[in-house]
Amino acid sequence: MYAKRGSISDAQILFEACPSLDPVSCNIMVCGYVKAGQLDNARKLFDIMPGKGCVSYTTMIMGLVQNVCFREALVVFNNMRSDGVVPNDLTLVNVIYACSHFGEILNCRMIHALAIKLFLEGLVLVSTNLMRAYCLCSGVGEARRLFDKMPEVNLVSWNVMLNGYAKEGLVVMARELFERIPDKDVISWGTMIDGYLLRNCLHEALVMHRAMLRTGLAPNEIMVVNLVSACGRLNAMGDGWQLHGIVVKKGFDCYNFIQTTIIHFYAACGMMDLACLQFEVGVKDHLESWNALVSGFIKNGMIDPARKIFEEMPERDVFSWSTMISGYAQTDQSRMALELFQKMLASGIKPNEVTMVSVFSAIATIGSLKEGRWAHEYMCNESIPLNDNLRAAIIDMYSKCGSINSALQFFNRNRDKIFSVSPWNAIICGLASHGHGSMCLEVFSDMQRYNIKPNAITFIGVLSACCHVGLVEPGRRIFKIMKSVYNVEPDIKHYGCMIDLLGRAGLLEEAEEMLRSMPMKADIVIWGTLLAACRTHGNVHIGERAAEGLAGLAPSHGGGKVLLSNIYADAGRWEDVSSVRRVMQNQRMERLPGCSGVVR
Repeated sequence: MYAKRGSISDAQILFEACPSLDPVSCNIMVCGYVKAGQLDNARKLFDIMPGKGCVSYTTMIMGLVQNVCFREALVVFNNMRSDGVVPNDLTLVNVIYACSHFGEILNCRMIHALAIKLFLEGLVLVSTNLMRAYCLCSGVGEARRLFDKMPEVNLVSWNVMLNGYAKEGLVVMARELFERIPDKDVISWGTMIDGYLLRNCLHEALVMHRAMLRTGLAPNEIMVVNLVSACGRLNAMGDGWQLHGIVVKKGFDCYNFIQTTIIHFYAACGMMDLACLQFEVGVKDHLESWNALVSGFIKNGMIDPARKIFEEMPERDVFSWSTMISGYAQTDQSRMALELFQKMLASGIKPNEVTMVSVFSAIATIGSLKEGRWAHEYMCNESIPLNDNLRAAIIDMYSKCGSINSALQFFNRNRDKIFSVSPWNAIICGLASHGHGSMCLEVFSDMQRYNIKPNAITFIGVLSACCHVGLVEPGRRIFKIMKSVYNVEPDIKHYGCMIDLLGRAGLLEEAEEMLRSMPMKADIVIWGTLLAACRTHGNVHIGERAAEGLAGLAPSHGGGKVLLSNIYADAGRWEDVSSVRRVMQNQRMERLPGCSGVVR
């Protein structure tokens, strides 16, 4: 009685007064400890109690599952089976839940087989939880086969199967199932709406939302938040306004997280005045709303208002600091970003991976290798975990600060821990910019062996490397496999790399032919690239056509006129030289000087 009422200390006094341990008393105490959150005491008593039966094991497994000790729960279940104790439906439900968190479909199949053996598969509770586990372990097909065999299904079963389809992005199959649900509840509608939102099908989601309202069901706050967030992502201002009206009408605006979502929506749509108005009418002691406003200003390129709000914040967390630092880094105010980072450290807030990505980006822009090494050392000393974005930022920093060897060493140490394309792109582009073409191609080959799929940025780096060292044939081959093997559509930058490569190699006719056959119009850079190659190789005819194309886009482009003048001079056509220079003088053209710098 005491244990059931939560008076665990009184129950413990009575229990300890018992002359010997018996299974019934032990079961009651184990259950009491579990309900009181005293898992260690529950486990100690469970390990020494005599005569463990199904109730004992099930209670202990439930306690471990409720406290997210899934692996330990499965160990206890294995001991239960070894001791010859037969599990019941409640045991299996908890074991199924534990298995689903490891994402291994084989475990689901084994528990399913056991349920069939124990004649528990037909119970709706067991089958529904098995379906859920299959869906979480990417076995939505097996979940559907189980669903179709169930002798009895309830609304929870329908919703679990519907959610499995929705989370996999199978909205057509989800919709077919949804239409068959006899008595849809708000969870059914919300799941279907979420499925559409995951595929960015906002129109279909809103149609479903309006259809739900016509049935008399009211949306819950989670559904409204998801819809408003989607409107922000897809810049659907009109729909977002209507949803904001529903928020106010239903009284959802009293929730802080909904206020934050609405601020994010208006900011994403570029309406910072309305974002500020929502912030002003809301609760001021909600940190996430302050962060949303700062983030909104940053995303809209309004760095000074963002800093003003940042300074007014009553408190700041790591997200506040990281957002502001990122804003400065993105707007090429790298010194301000690094100064703010130092203030963050002085305030006692420990940076995270997101902060450090912005810090390394700022250092890369400045080109200060000394500061880069310090930041890397600080990160290691503070045990800030590495993710692929941070790895890419460190590689990029070392490359842009002139230390490609450090970039390569760091990449090689982390190669086996990389799971995305970003760090590979960083080292490939770094090697390309430093002129290590052959090494760049070796890394590209390694990338394929690691089964990392290249993207458009990868090919820009590899083609640039081929261009820098004149690897024409490898460049042609790589440009060809972009589309045929990796289904990456070449854009104007890829064509620009190829035209530069062919031009540098003196293959000017092929370069011009590629320029003319591009699916998009050539820009100033590509015409200028071809014109520069013509100057290098003394091709007057193609040079004149390139200069004409350049002039058509930028009539006052002084650099193009200088190149054309030099081509004429190299060919001894002095009258044409004089003609071009007169045009330059009349139009007061100037060629802007270039600059670069790396700080050691």
